[in-house]
Amino acid sequence: MTGVKKWIDAHPDLWEFILFNILSNCATVTNFVVMWICTGFVFTSFANQPFQFFIFNYTNVESDLGLCGFLSFLVATAAAQTVNFFVQKNWVFKSNAAFGKAVPKYVVLAVVLVIISAALPAYSQSFFLGLGVPQGFAPTLANIVNIVVQVVISYPAMKFFIMPKNG
Repeated sequence: MTGVKKWIDAHPDLWEFILFNILSNCATVTNFVVMWICTGFVFTSFANQPFQFFIFNYTNVESDLGLCGFLSFLVATAAAQTVNFFVQKNWVFKSNAAFGKAVPKYVVLAVVLVIISAALPAYSQSFFLGLGVPQGFAPTLANIVNIVVQVVISYPAMKFFIMPKNG
């Protein structure tokens, strides 16, 4: 165990990024569970209803689940971002940033992530279906794409802007 501790002490930034990704799985699990519940039960009555607004294009109900898909990804991302705020601030960044200052910044980040994550699946699901991925698996792959995009955007935003150690 002392070898691991020495490595962590020698590579604190790399360890922080690893910890960010490991503990992001709390949000990832939340995201998948909520998405599966929503697409499988909560919003199924909207699966045949096309939805289009602004950049949100869920009009091909056979590939993107229509309004069911939009609402499911929206709710799943919002739930995951709520979990992620507390996990990252308290356990990864161990930030002393004032809650009242960090929350509004995080809300802006979360809104950006929710917009991207609600818009992207309609396109990525169609892409995966075009590659021959089974329709039942396309939402899961679309969710994986969403999560990768969220990590690329959120890690530097949280580390340097929202949750700095001396914030």
